[in-house]
Amino acid sequence: MKHVTLPRPLVNQLLTHAQKHPEREVCGLIAAVGGQPTRVWPVDNVAQNADHLFRMDPKEQIDAMRAMREAGEDLFAIYHSHPHAPPVPSVTDLEQVGYPEALYLIISLDTKGVLQMNGYYLSETGGLKVVDLSVEN
Repeated sequence: MKHVTLPRPLVNQLLTHAQKHPEREVCGLIAAVGGQPTRVWPVDNVAQNADHLFRMDPKEQIDAMRAMREAGEDLFAIYHSHPHAPPVPSVTDLEQVGYPEALYLIISLDTKGVLQMNGYYLSETGGLKVVDLSVEN
């Protein structure tokens, strides 16, 4: 199992983003420099059923990717939240994997006071492999 360590300020930004919109899935990108995650790029969710689906605003996603490239950053991860489900990829999540090299993070608000976040990478068979996540102090 692959291990990924995320900086605490970045994790705090992700959790705050999810908590600000508990009724809908939030989504965005995480940039990295030299393989180390550095910045969160929230992207509007334009899905019609945003309470249980996400679709990144295409223009915002392209703008974020361009800004990353211009800043010398790479795409590290794609994140979204599950307001009413555990942090496990849905069938739709698996169908929408578009960047096989990226880490996929799912934040769950469907817990009793404790936010959960799981990470996944795309496997050779098309499924997702669970990642061991830790938070840097």
